[in-house]
Amino acid sequence: MVQAVFSFVDEVEKQKPSYVRTVEADRFVTHGCWGHDKFVEAAELERSGHLRDDCFTVRCGIIVIGEPRTEAAPVPAASFVVEPPPDSSEHFRALVLGGKGADVRFLVGSEVFAAAHRCVLAARSPVFEALLFGPMKEGTATESCIRIDDTVPQVFQSLLHFIYTDSLPEAQGPDKEASATMTRHLLEAADRYGMGRLKLICEDMLCGYIEVNTVATSLA
Repeated sequence: MVQAVFSFVDEVEKQKPSYVRTVEADRFVTHGCWGHDKFVEAAELERSGHLRDDCFTVRCGIIVIGEPRTEAAPVPAASFVVEPPPDSSEHFRALVLGGKGADVRFLVGSEVFAAAHRCVLAARSPVFEALLFGPMKEGTATESCIRIDDTVPQVFQSLLHFIYTDSLPEAQGPDKEASATMTRHLLEAADRYGMGRLKLICEDMLCGYIEVNTVATSLA
């Protein structure tokens, strides 16, 4: 884009414009003539003080506005090492399966879970943190065994799996109704132990199980 700036110059040496008009250069090209839509009248020019000995000086400044320069983003060099995907979940899964360093046991129904770690549970769940280290700490904690009466072993096992791996175990079998029931119980456990992300995952899964014969149970 090009702009032409016209101005009177009172003193050529100083070139201080006192009358300025800016017009786009394409106006002249479009109309095929020189000039502007408004001119200074002779009487106005005589009163302005720009007229000296029947002469005046006009300055024309050409301003060229170019496109902003943008530097090309550097292309990262090809890596010689292929970065493997994160594998921390697999390590934690092996930890809970192997039971190495476990320091707390849970009795759920008639089944004992003896491969849990206090620090991991407390880091993942505020309820477990209060249960194991806070004011909710039970008297049986000295024996490293805590009884859980508000869920069933299968649901508690899935809860532990999520705590250690941040994922749910693979669904067992194609029974949709059984999967929906399991998800509802896991949603209750997630709410009870303050597992916000697990709650959202269960809610999303339950949306896929809603049917005429399950909507009432899901709502309840």
